[in-house]
Amino acid sequence: MMLRIKRVPTVVSNYQKEEVEGGRVGGCGRNCLNKCCIQGAKLPLYAFKKEEEVPSDKALLGHEDGEPPVAFLDSLLLGEWEDRMQKGLFRYDVTACETKVIPGGYGFIAQLNEGRHLKKRPTEFRVDKVLQPFDGSKFNFTKVGQEEVLFRFEASEDGETQFFPDAPIDVESSPSVVAINVSPIEYGHVLLIPRILECLPQRIDHASFLLALYMASEAGNPYFRVGYNSLGAFATINHLHFQAYYLAVPFPVEKAPTRKIAALDNGVNVSVLLNYPVRGLVFEGGNTIQDLSNAVSDSCICLQDNNIPFNVLISDCGKRIFLFPQCYAEKQALGEVSMELLDTQVNPAVWEISGHMVLKRKKDYEEASKENAWRLLAEVSLSEERFREVSDLIFEAISCSIDDVARCSLDEPNAKPLADSAATCPNMVGRKNDCLVLQPEATDLEGQERPALKLKSLSRPRAASAISCVNSKVLGLSLSALTLASLKARGLQQFVLLRRRNLGLKRTSAAVFKIRLRHCFCSER
Repeated sequence: MMLRIKRVPTVVSNYQKEEVEGGRVGGCGRNCLNKCCIQGAKLPLYAFKKEEEVPSDKALLGHEDGEPPVAFLDSLLLGEWEDRMQKGLFRYDVTACETKVIPGGYGFIAQLNEGRHLKKRPTEFRVDKVLQPFDGSKFNFTKVGQEEVLFRFEASEDGETQFFPDAPIDVESSPSVVAINVSPIEYGHVLLIPRILECLPQRIDHASFLLALYMASEAGNPYFRVGYNSLGAFATINHLHFQAYYLAVPFPVEKAPTRKIAALDNGVNVSVLLNYPVRGLVFEGGNTIQDLSNAVSDSCICLQDNNIPFNVLISDCGKRIFLFPQCYAEKQALGEVSMELLDTQVNPAVWEISGHMVLKRKKDYEEASKENAWRLLAEVSLSEERFREVSDLIFEAISCSIDDVARCSLDEPNAKPLADSAATCPNMVGRKNDCLVLQPEATDLEGQERPALKLKSLSRPRAASAISCVNSKVLGLSLSALTLASLKARGLQQFVLLRRRNLGLKRTSAAVFKIRLRHCFCSER
């Protein structure tokens, strides 16, 4: 028997909406990402340096002067995302959505997001097959307009982290891109689409998962999380992609207690979630970032091959990864979910499972409670017996015994959630002495394309002269153009307020403005 559910598909691109409504179905005529339009196109390129070791707290929180470094990817992403917001590319203003923390030990987060609900007929989705072939006749990300793309995100070829403002696209190499989600759940909501022109179906592979892990690591901001939904676990577009956004509070799952159940030879530790409504595994550590990535991707591949839907949350700047096998869509297709829950139209994907409840009805938002959230998520979770069977499959795939899993209780009555503290999710926004310096490799730029910019972090006193040099030689601006008055004149006051509200800033300092420097500079040219 083929299992299907009906749901309203989430619109992640403005061109997807055109196709859903029976408009254009081709790939030409509007500067898309398909081969018909991408030849000769240029996009910004963030080229990251591959690291051998898993980033440590020390590496993220300081450098030789004890000051936190500027995370350029974090600044670039927010600046470009805000630029698209000002251009009106989003379907609604997500910053206007009501949000509250639900009282209770875990602090579930409720958001009223009526903009994500389309008043149209639901579409049927097959939910009994995690691996399905790519279908080019349906919407996929090659049909996205280039204006929705923020930048390319790929490994550096020379081992240095660099930024290329206008990098030609090599169609044969199939670029990995970061694009906006036009129906955002939160501030900075983006899509990471690995090797977009290869038209990969929604299935985890080692290289793509490692790319997502690097994105979380390079952002260097614990408020930035990356998520993945498999088919059958509320992914609606069968074209490989990850999602990510900023939320300035810890997710409830990040505060849930865990019990270590295995230590792999490569240094990766595996724990099981305790006293949380959705059963799951937590992966941490590893001798290298690739060790951690391989352990999780091997687990995901095992679930895919065994036709088990799942969701993944990449947390803590890529150092902590949650894996949730789930069965909600299967229960829904079999008629085993109550109408009360179905009427909420909540699709429990990775964000909801992690504790960020995106609600589409005012009634559900006003009545949101810990008990209601727990009741919904409990329907998502595998039974204890089934979870142990799935865990056996996973640990067999990563060559590890889980005798301890059978002996441990997954629902310890005395387990308590971790305390809410700055240490759990520290504010990574740079302090007032931080300054981003973009140093060009060449100084004579007359009539030339802008070169790659080597990224470096300096304290403000040592950086002042370097900024002036960059302004005059690369960007054609004087230092006076970076005053608060000029930034307001550029229409960035709203950005400053949004940035403060969403990421917990308490002052409009240089730490805020660095986010938009690159965009302001480039727009002058």
